[in-house]
Amino acid sequence: MSVDVQQIKEEVVKCSDIVEQVKLEVRKVLVGQDELLSRLLIAVLTGGHVLLEGVPGLAKTTAIKALAGAVQASFKRIQFTPDLLPADLIGTLIYNPRDGNFTTKKGPIFANLILADEINRAPSKVQSALLEAMQERQVTIGEQTFPLEDPFLVLATQNPIEQEGTYPLPEAQVDRFMLKVVVGYPKKAEERKVMDLSMSETARPIKPVVTPEQIRTMQALVRRIYMDDKVKDYVLELVTATREPAKYNLGDLKNLIEFGASPRASIFLCLAAQANAFLNARGFVTPQDVKDIAYDVLRHRVLLSYEAEAEEKTPEMVVKRILDSVAVP
Repeated sequence: MSVDVQQIKEEVVKCSDIVEQVKLEVRKVLVGQDELLSRLLIAVLTGGHVLLEGVPGLAKTTAIKALAGAVQASFKRIQFTPDLLPADLIGTLIYNPRDGNFTTKKGPIFANLILADEINRAPSKVQSALLEAMQERQVTIGEQTFPLEDPFLVLATQNPIEQEGTYPLPEAQVDRFMLKVVVGYPKKAEERKVMDLSMSETARPIKPVVTPEQIRTMQALVRRIYMDDKVKDYVLELVTATREPAKYNLGDLKNLIEFGASPRASIFLCLAAQANAFLNARGFVTPQDVKDIAYDVLRHRVLLSYEAEAEEKTPEMVVKRILDSVAVP
């Protein structure tokens, strides 16, 4: 099947104005953090969930709320706490003693954009309830199953697990996040702008500039962006190298990796690379698109061994070794 890359590029360029408007609105409150904003936009363009990790005060919540403000869609913020119950998330059945019937009260999960704030402070039962919503785009209350909004996107924040009152998320749930973005401290000049902005008395309200229908249109366009078979094979080689490093002359990684990336990593790496090409106004994917997004797709899917932790190795170190060793087409 022939693909008209030029036509796809022209459609991408037309949609670029919408993306730029979203960026301008978010930039009213978000200073710096270019990579963070880029990854949030990739999540919106692909319908993939994103997990932001960083110490408190790095504008994780601010960035997500700003993005939600630029979208004409329903938005709910859920503060995850140790006493949160599944019913607080998805809803519950309420008994009416007058007629003896149960009525369904839907929870805050029924929205287009969900901010799961400090997600790793909630117990495992809540994480299990969220898992169905993230993967199946539906929730079950009693004996009834309800479809969720379209688009549906979970944007979660978490504190590093070394902090007090946090729990590691189940591996199955972590794997449902397309991207895991590690948010670092701002640069000195950026932090000065943040100080000036916070001390200003002039509020800069964010206007909604994109509709759910436009988002669905852009999501469909992202999936049409051309990806050559050689680039697809490159993605497969990268993911396979996390499982069988010895085949790629990476024998030293064998004892450092407990479990390699799942097949979901291959799917998400392709889709995120397409979205990255979209943000760069291209109708085709390059190997550099794959490399640009590889850390965020793979860092939470490469599970390290105790030996790696003892040697103070990180998933990023492992991913870098793989990117440096696997041949680029």
